[in-house]
Amino acid sequence: MESDEAAAASPSGGTVTPAPKKRGRKPKIKEEPQTQQQQSGGKMKESGGKKTKQSVDDKYSQWKGLVPILYDWLANHNLVWPSLSCRWGPQLEQATYKNRQLLYLSEQTDGSVPNTLVIANCEVVKPRVAAAEHISQFNEEARSPFVKKYKTIIHPGEVNRIRELPQNSKIIATHTDSPDVLIWDVETQPNRHAVLGAASSRPDLILTGHQDNAEFALAMCPTEPFVLSGGKDKSVVLWSIQDHITTAATDSKSSGSIIKQSDKSESPSVGPRGVYHGHDDTVEDVAFSPTSAQEFCSVGDDSCLILWDARTGTSPVTKVEKAHDADLHCVDWNPRDDNLILTGSADNTVRLYDRRNLTSNGVGAPIYKFEGHKAAVLCVQWSPDKSSVFGSSAEDGLLNIWDYDRVSKKSDRAAKSPAGLFFQHAGHRDKVVDFHWNAEDPWTIVSVSDDCETTGGGGTLQIWRMSDLLYRPEEEVLAELEKFKSHVMTCASKP
Repeated sequence: MESDEAAAASPSGGTVTPAPKKRGRKPKIKEEPQTQQQQSGGKMKESGGKKTKQSVDDKYSQWKGLVPILYDWLANHNLVWPSLSCRWGPQLEQATYKNRQLLYLSEQTDGSVPNTLVIANCEVVKPRVAAAEHISQFNEEARSPFVKKYKTIIHPGEVNRIRELPQNSKIIATHTDSPDVLIWDVETQPNRHAVLGAASSRPDLILTGHQDNAEFALAMCPTEPFVLSGGKDKSVVLWSIQDHITTAATDSKSSGSIIKQSDKSESPSVGPRGVYHGHDDTVEDVAFSPTSAQEFCSVGDDSCLILWDARTGTSPVTKVEKAHDADLHCVDWNPRDDNLILTGSADNTVRLYDRRNLTSNGVGAPIYKFEGHKAAVLCVQWSPDKSSVFGSSAEDGLLNIWDYDRVSKKSDRAAKSPAGLFFQHAGHRDKVVDFHWNAEDPWTIVSVSDDCETTGGGGTLQIWRMSDLLYRPEEEVLAELEKFKSHVMTCASKP
């Protein structure tokens, strides 16, 4: 297929033979979505498929009925094409009832139009502003008025992963089906019209160094402009884009760091600071230490968690040989406690490691194993607001919010729920491939699902914030509810 060949092309030159992706992602369905829906609406021959769809729909209907109770705000945005990644960009404007912020997502097409990187303007409604009846009245097939496409970049190949530079979130990195990492300055990139045959947009910088495709493992450093990647070549690669970044003057048009502009017709490229070997299979995810650009970790299909330190060479500092009972898909390093590392796996669990408990000979048990998913975990991320809270999303269509502090405080009332689990977002009807906490509004999350399996194509982007009654201190919540109860009793007693 032409689209597969295009996706496998490396922006820096050569091509790499495409291979099936892991992580449970299925080939895109080419039929019209309507046809698929008609088929699933009564013409399915397999009773098993019908039961599964009915089960998904029943659970979804139950969830939707609870939206006004569980959520402070929710926006549902239907995607024509699946997006495998979603990330918050910079906040642009603050107003009385809502803030405006950039949102990054992608369009993974079937080749009839180009794959794109989408920059959207998102209106984030402030806490305790949205009316309960409004947040539950949305059409699953419609686009949200809160999300508006602002700029389109035609991406060379499908976008598997998007990550923003913390020092300047208008600079982003993307992974596609090639060995290269692509760097984009979304402010200076021209807006493109995505039509068949249109030439790809030109990346501002290309990071080279992988010997095989690097599809998912990607991270940007919170302390310096460093980029980390992992790939099918079983290696972890580190770059500094410092040489290609310049601190601009204080004029409002170019505040902060920007990528040096190149007059050449081809994108400039930069080689790695280091290439690190220690995995025996594809590296699926990487993460920087929150306190050092020289320390980072990686996980892979060899079931290993590896800690690295660029100052001590290119060999592992610590290697946990069997961190999970299956492939590892994701890892995140706690931004508020640099001893804690989360991992997620195809064994359906999330595990929490304390690096002080790990030894160089690979011995080290997790300090806790979180069991609440029924399918492979695809993404884990710590909350930017509280050091014990994190989220995990999986192929079971759920995004779970956990609090490690609650593990030891489990009450009898919640005996049936997994320890530490205190919120379950069930608004997606297929695998939740990515999510991102909003650092500007810490309890607001954007999540995206690839809906090919349930709706025959496309995806669902949701932006949501759970009710603060669920995460605020218990005594504070009880005091507020008592005041509310008194108010209700007073109103009820009036003639």
